[in-house]
Amino acid sequence: MTYEEFRESLGFDRPPPALAPLLQALWHLDKGDWHRSHEIAQAIESPDAAWVHAHLHRVEGDVWNADYWYRRAGRQRPEVPLEDERAELVTALLRTS
Repeated sequence: MTYEEFRESLGFDRPPPALAPLLQALWHLDKGDWHRSHEIAQAIESPDAAWVHAHLHRVEGDVWNADYWYRRAGRQRPEVPLEDERAELVTALLRTS
């Protein structure tokens, strides 16, 4: 799947069945379901999951918690808009899925 195809899938009621869990989390976030996205991300233990988790808390406005998860992911909180970070996350996860 490409980034453009991921974006197009947001027009559907459900995420594509072949979408990896962390991509599903970001899909739900883009659809406005922060809580579902958070449930998925916090159930996975990996640096990528920590990055998604960090992004979610950044979206929420909880910078302290976001910074904790960025450290768990081995990253620093980016100085870019949320949408830019989310595009980077989706692109990175698509490459590894």
